[in-house]
Amino acid sequence: MAISARARWSRADIAALFDLPFIDLVFRAQTVHRAHFDPNRVQKSQLLSIKTGGCPENCGYCAQSVAFQTGVKAEKLMAVADVVAEAARAKAGGATRFCMGAAWKNPRDRDMPALAEMVAGVRALGLETCMTLGMLSDSQTAALADAGLDYYNHNIDTAPEYYGDIVTTRSQGDRLDTVARVRDAGIGVCCGGIIGMGESRADRIGLIETLANLPEPPGSVPINGLVPIAGTPLGDAILSGAAPAVDGIEFVRTVAAARITMPRSMVRLSAGREAMSDETQALCFLAGANSIFVGDRLLTTANPGVDRDTRLFDKLGLTPMEAFA
Repeated sequence: MAISARARWSRADIAALFDLPFIDLVFRAQTVHRAHFDPNRVQKSQLLSIKTGGCPENCGYCAQSVAFQTGVKAEKLMAVADVVAEAARAKAGGATRFCMGAAWKNPRDRDMPALAEMVAGVRALGLETCMTLGMLSDSQTAALADAGLDYYNHNIDTAPEYYGDIVTTRSQGDRLDTVARVRDAGIGVCCGGIIGMGESRADRIGLIETLANLPEPPGSVPINGLVPIAGTPLGDAILSGAAPAVDGIEFVRTVAAARITMPRSMVRLSAGREAMSDETQALCFLAGANSIFVGDRLLTTANPGVDRDTRLFDKLGLTPMEAFA
């Protein structure tokens, strides 16, 4: 929806959502969700690390940064055939969306032909495609658009005011520049953030405000829960008890606020599900989340396996989306 056709969400508006009684907030979010989606259908996505480790960025949550000692080894870009084979296995397992992530500050031009081949090969399987490769130049964005990439993921992580506490090797403005470049090229935008990095509720409100007020809200909004990884500054703070883990109810409030402010977006319950109870995940679905990542791994961290997700879907009466829109 064009910006001129919708009201801008102020921080006060979003703060008022967070302040609602929990039941009222979730009811409002579910009402909005039902106006645009089947509430009992959830998309299954799968994420593959196509180039692991060795990233020069210093994101305080990331196991793949060269700035931290986490035991993750730097690897080369996977071969195209191997990526397409993994995508085929993901489709056989019920995924309709296949995401490919590379631990780069930005891709090298010499890698673009292989990346374009990956997109084309995965799309040929009938899967929705998404990539996250770091920041992009105009020519790199055009190459991905020409290859038919459906979505490009580039999260803004948190509120503008808190961003510098998380990463200093690039600015949030740099990230937003790539988001704009992707949008202008006609590629769908996948952009969200991470909850539980020591941020305040005001920072969570600022994250939602930034996303909802982009010239066009992202079609895909991942809401991640921090996975505390030993060796990273944020992970060590959580694991040592120096910083509190985010409360599950507050996480659900954030999902609900994303659904209400971005009613037509896919709200993706992403990283952190391994540590969530079935009840917390159920509340996230009730609050408007309608996509999850399946499989045992999410880049370098654990993810609930197929058996656990199958049991959860059966318990809640959820049906996987059969194809992407």
